[in-house]
Amino acid sequence: MSDRVLYESSNGDMWLLVRHPASNTPVVKHQPNANSGGQTSYIEIGKFLRDGANGPEHQALLNLIGTLIRE
Repeated sequence: MSDRVLYESSNGDMWLLVRHPASNTPVVKHQPNANSGGQTSYIEIGKFLRDGANGPEHQALLNLIGTLIRE
């Protein structure tokens, strides 16, 4: 799996679906914009969805998951 951009906010924050560099498990990677000074973080997919599934970045992941299911 290669990195896949889920969502990029208007302020430059990015959320990507990636493999964690240490465990090789699928996770959501949050890259804050350069001006915020924040650090990149890796979030387990279930935790990411539980902690705020109403944001556009969460909806983008749910939409991606939905494409994997046949109608």
